[in-house]
Amino acid sequence: MKSNNIQGSVCCNPSESERRSHHDDQAKHNLMSRLNRIEGQVRGLKGMIEKDTYCDDVLNQVASVQSALKGVGKLLLACHMKSCVMERMKEGDTEVLTELLVTMNKLVK
Repeated sequence: MKSNNIQGSVCCNPSESERRSHHDDQAKHNLMSRLNRIEGQVRGLKGMIEKDTYCDDVLNQVASVQSALKGVGKLLLACHMKSCVMERMKEGDTEVLTELLVTMNKLVK
């Protein structure tokens, strides 16, 4: 039950002295569910290593965890672009584009 609905969520609140994010309850629940599944997958990987599971099987699970993390990153990036970046651009803060490009470069490495 994957939901990528992030409409209505406000990602970052630039009006505070410390930048923070705020997600509506549905978006936060979605992110937390995904992260909990990933956490379980990582615990499973540790168990596989402890049990000397065949390397190819472990590597396939590593790929699965990486894919799940990319999904979380994509969801957060979409939220950030639709709220924080848009708001800061409307306020005339073009530095947000440089920040966004640096973040995107880190995500696609």
